[in-house]
Amino acid sequence: MSGRRDGSLMRSNVHAIRGSRIAIAIGIGILLGCVFAFCYPHGFFASNYVSPIQNRRISKTNLQVGSAACESDEKANMLKLELVSVSDKNAELKKQVRELTEKLRLAEQGKDQAQKQVLVMGNPHKAGPFGTVKSLRTNPTVVADPSVNPRLAKLLEKVAFRKELIVCLANSNVKEMLEVWFNNIKRVGIPNYLVVALDDDVANFCEQNHVPVYKRDPDQNVDEIARTGGNHAVSGLKFRVLREFLQLGYSVLLSDVDIVYLQDPFDHIYRDSDVESMTDGHNNSTAYGFNDVFDEPSMGWARYAHTMRVWVFNSGFFYIRPTIPAIELLDRVADRLAKENAWDQAVFNEELFYPSHPGYEGLHASKRVMDYYNFMNSKTLFKTVRKDDKLRKLKPVIVHVNYHPDKLPRMKAVVDFYVNGNQDALQAFPDGSE
Repeated sequence: MSGRRDGSLMRSNVHAIRGSRIAIAIGIGILLGCVFAFCYPHGFFASNYVSPIQNRRISKTNLQVGSAACESDEKANMLKLELVSVSDKNAELKKQVRELTEKLRLAEQGKDQAQKQVLVMGNPHKAGPFGTVKSLRTNPTVVADPSVNPRLAKLLEKVAFRKELIVCLANSNVKEMLEVWFNNIKRVGIPNYLVVALDDDVANFCEQNHVPVYKRDPDQNVDEIARTGGNHAVSGLKFRVLREFLQLGYSVLLSDVDIVYLQDPFDHIYRDSDVESMTDGHNNSTAYGFNDVFDEPSMGWARYAHTMRVWVFNSGFFYIRPTIPAIELLDRVADRLAKENAWDQAVFNEELFYPSHPGYEGLHASKRVMDYYNFMNSKTLFKTVRKDDKLRKLKPVIVHVNYHPDKLPRMKAVVDFYVNGNQDALQAFPDGSE
């Protein structure tokens, strides 16, 4: 029994040893195969020979690459053309958007104004006792729109005070008067003023004298007049220039250059009307209105026709608020001056005073006349005030040398009389322009 067991064990050991050798041989073979596969990936007998089938595949691939390169160049060119076309369309769309935005803004302004009128007219009001009823006099201001002129808007933020300022237009033809103008403004201590320079010479002159100045962007319609025009021609430009100030939400005290400032005018303005202007009148009747009787004897019993008259507002010195009627006034005057050979002051007054009638709609703007002793024209000064001992003691807010052509010497004489106290400074001049 023991012998058999020993024999069986020996046979089992022999089989186990054989199995182990075979497993070891297989493992060594696999290991060598991996080594050769790593070292010789293309085999022991690899060559540069390429089969015809492979050659056709390579050629086809090269053709495809070349064709793709050509197609890519054509696509690039097409994309460039499309880009140019899209850019042009984009620019056109932007232009249309700007135009539509402007129309929408104007429509909203009109709608806002209409709504205010509906509120005023639509809601019935009960009239109070006799003598207590007052109508509305002050129109609402427009909504400020900085997009109209961003550069000017930034400048006005620095220069204007309480959303108002003095504005003067000037070219190099009036540089000497301009110097008297801004020197007296500085002397009085008025901080909120601005010169709109109509040429580079005036712009440089203002900068050298530390005077706030604004040089407008080029505009073919006005630049030639601005550089070479006389007083009346340049005066007509202000109605176009002022529009942007009002659209930006600022009230403007428009000033010609032939004005001497003796006090701060903003302390003497009411601000209750669309337009508040000095007068060309020289007494109560001519300044504030009077009943003028026209006599026509042939009418017999009805020979006397009563008329109401007032001397004109002066278009060289007026305070204008940023309201719809005020902007409409500027537009009307500028439009007529572009079409007619007319004096801007005459057109200014016609648009302010002509009533509505068949074929014409009058301007619905409120207006106020300034005190003619405070805001004095040169006729009042040289014909009346300088000859009256009591009136000579008055100190006007401004003196406008509008009635006389020898403007500069009279401006200097006004300064000498009111500022330096020279009581004889005005005596050498005639009443008029003799």
